[in-house]
Amino acid sequence: MKLDIPPYILDLPAYVPGKPIEEVEREYGIHGSVKLASNENPLGPSPRALAAVQAALSKSHRYPDAGGYELVRKLAEKLGVPAESIVLGNGSDDIIAMLGIALLRPGDAVAIPRPSFQMYEIMVRSSGAHPVWVPLKDFATDVDGMAAAANNGVRMVFITNPHNPTGTVLSRQSFESFLKAIPADVVVVLDEAYIEFVRSADCPQSLSYLNADRPVVGLRTFSKAYGLAGLRIGYGLMPPALAQVLNRVRQPFNVNNLAMTAARAALDDADFLKRTLDLVHEGIDRLSRQLEDRGLSCQPSQANFLIVELGPDAPDMVTRLLKRGVIVRGLTSYGYPGHIRVSVGLPRENEKFMQALDGVLAEFRNGKGRF
Repeated sequence: MKLDIPPYILDLPAYVPGKPIEEVEREYGIHGSVKLASNENPLGPSPRALAAVQAALSKSHRYPDAGGYELVRKLAEKLGVPAESIVLGNGSDDIIAMLGIALLRPGDAVAIPRPSFQMYEIMVRSSGAHPVWVPLKDFATDVDGMAAAANNGVRMVFITNPHNPTGTVLSRQSFESFLKAIPADVVVVLDEAYIEFVRSADCPQSLSYLNADRPVVGLRTFSKAYGLAGLRIGYGLMPPALAQVLNRVRQPFNVNNLAMTAARAALDDADFLKRTLDLVHEGIDRLSRQLEDRGLSCQPSQANFLIVELGPDAPDMVTRLLKRGVIVRGLTSYGYPGHIRVSVGLPRENEKFMQALDGVLAEFRNGKGRF
């Protein structure tokens, strides 16, 4: 069979997700492992969300509300934005895909920090456009580099705030200076997947710029702080005129009824969100101290994970941690081969990580590696 596939589709890099815990345990013959690789909520989903999904199961033979009326109205009330500014997606990467379909043409350029979420590049290339890479500076987004790219003909820019995998955030002043320095027709996409975890009062949020004199889009998700990663639901915040365009290309029923039901209930579960944030913040602080006590460098993080420098043997250490039942994310594919990313887990999971890491470090210090 001969297929005429555009070269820019054939050249697409495949997205590499974290492996499910069951697959890792089968591969390595281990049991009782802890997964600290995908920045998931260690508490699981909100109890209210679980109860709401159970109650909604009996209506699974009905199509969902295509416009997500109830969830959109609840989000609009909670965030203080017009309902017309919200577009629901099957995860925030669904919104990324819509932006590509609606706004990009073959030959366009898009500025992307390097490293960052791989779906930015996949969306850009699948539209026939090409990425303009702007390397991070001191583990943070280089806003001057992004502004230079924006003034050199790019159609869109992506900024991840907090950044993944480094956990850094921009200051409000630097972001606003960036906005003033770029052409008014460049679409600025602010990916805020981890925004709920931010403790810095100086961190800009897309909510403040929806009425700016240039298009600013915020991407948010229920996968992280709300613990609904398996149900795949996110949303975009943007000027109503742009939301109308995305709703033209959005697939019908792109968000299922159970996901919308769970999201509505999760928004009402303030106690669960507080428990999540308290757990993550305490875990970040404790893990940072423990790692620094061992002479290891980790970046201050505004997200629910830490990036830790282990040196040239980091890939080997990731494998050795796996064999000890601890799954973390190696960062070779992100351009940081000497680092790992570890998600905050439950206290016992964090402790298991530290114990496993101590064992691995001891192996290297005893001559079984270069560390």
